[in-house]
Amino acid sequence: MTLAVVRSRALAGMDAPEVIVEAHLGNGLPAFTLVGLAEAEVKESRDRVRAALLQSGFEFPQRRITVNLAPADLPKESGRFDLPIALGLLAASGQLPSNPLMNYEFAGELALTGALRPIRGALAMMLGAASSGRAFILPRASAEEAALAEGAEVYAADTLLAVCAHLAGRALLPRVVPRETLTSPDYADLADVKGQQSARRALEIAAAGGHSLLMSGPPGTGKSMLASRLPGILPPMTQAEALESAAVLSLTGSFRSENWRVRPYRSPHHTASGVALVGGGNPPRPGEISQATHGVLFLDELPEFDRKALEVLREPMEAGRITISRAARQADFPARFQFIAAMNPCPCGYLGHPGGQCRCTPEQVARYRSKISGPLLDRIDLHIEVAALPEAEMTSVSAGEASSLVRNRVALARARQIARQGKPNAQLAGQEIDLHCKPNDAAMALLKQAIARLNLSARAYHRILRVARSISDLAGDDGIGVSQIAEAVQYRRGLNSQR
Repeated sequence: MTLAVVRSRALAGMDAPEVIVEAHLGNGLPAFTLVGLAEAEVKESRDRVRAALLQSGFEFPQRRITVNLAPADLPKESGRFDLPIALGLLAASGQLPSNPLMNYEFAGELALTGALRPIRGALAMMLGAASSGRAFILPRASAEEAALAEGAEVYAADTLLAVCAHLAGRALLPRVVPRETLTSPDYADLADVKGQQSARRALEIAAAGGHSLLMSGPPGTGKSMLASRLPGILPPMTQAEALESAAVLSLTGSFRSENWRVRPYRSPHHTASGVALVGGGNPPRPGEISQATHGVLFLDELPEFDRKALEVLREPMEAGRITISRAARQADFPARFQFIAAMNPCPCGYLGHPGGQCRCTPEQVARYRSKISGPLLDRIDLHIEVAALPEAEMTSVSAGEASSLVRNRVALARARQIARQGKPNAQLAGQEIDLHCKPNDAAMALLKQAIARLNLSARAYHRILRVARSISDLAGDDGIGVSQIAEAVQYRRGLNSQR
């Protein structure tokens, strides 16, 4: 037989389209031609495959070799095609039976010794192969990740020889079973935060409804500490959330099996570009907002970020997805993250501090705050001031309320939302807000006064209703009253004063 067909997967955003690897041995001078819109790292597989075959004790065919990666218009990148190319050459030259190849898909980078190295995007590839009815053979580190997909049939291999022995029926590879996580994720505890009751309250409301939050205050008041405690009070991840989050991290090669069901917490430096935040490149890769899917994206020192970089967050905050379009290709990534930001009230950071240390002029303060646009601020649900701690609270030895207690209340509130509308309050839109966030007459009268006095936008009106709904859910109330509306409006005053 001079032709063999092996199946693998490419990566195109979150999708993993099937790639058919065709290996043909023809007459003529020995040559190795690789076609099918392959990137440079794929073309380099010719040398890796040749060395791996020889080091594994196989004969490298001294024929005119043509390897086609179909479909031809789909870009192929990385070393994931080393293993299927090597198997195709072995089957085409008669050194390996070709019939078993039809039952499997393969991916893996070959070392020159014939060992298999892990690849990026194994979980996304397995999700794409779930409906094919074929099993997947992967390097061991990648196989543990791919096995997390529901109903996945994954086999782990360490070397090319082990794969060949499995296909020949001499020594079967072990089927990988996903590990059961028995311990709870080790999040930072909210009990470490002293005082700041109003900030803790806002953090709990944000966690209950999935709302965005902006904290403003002098340096050293605990803004970053509060933000890092948010993942620990969020409800446990569902299977679907954990799978989507892991699939995105798999595309970047940063997923670890020990982090399964751990909510991601991303905190990029303020020098990050817009492409780093939303994703990009060629081929497109997920950015910080996608890697924070079903977790927290924290931007510290918000005004220090480039304004253009911040503006790219506006659409994903609303839509929960990001589409990266380039001239030759397009990729769609999830971006259902919880946005948390922190900033100082002025350039020096001490405006309003009881010590009276601020010497910033009104023009400097206005210029500093104007770095954040009104449309972006309008999309943030909650705005709070985190004041400097009094000496008594700072030196107190008593611990605050633990994250586990807060998480229980948040989980109950989130469960009410899922039972009532099937989604967190922050994701309600249009008629859903009218149906599930309708205040009583007295509360509506108060809300109308707030809209007139604070000159709130239609977006702010809807966000007040959604926050009020979350406050009501935390209290276990069915309706929205005056107290809930009053508290929700209070969280918009800071936004209005900075616009």
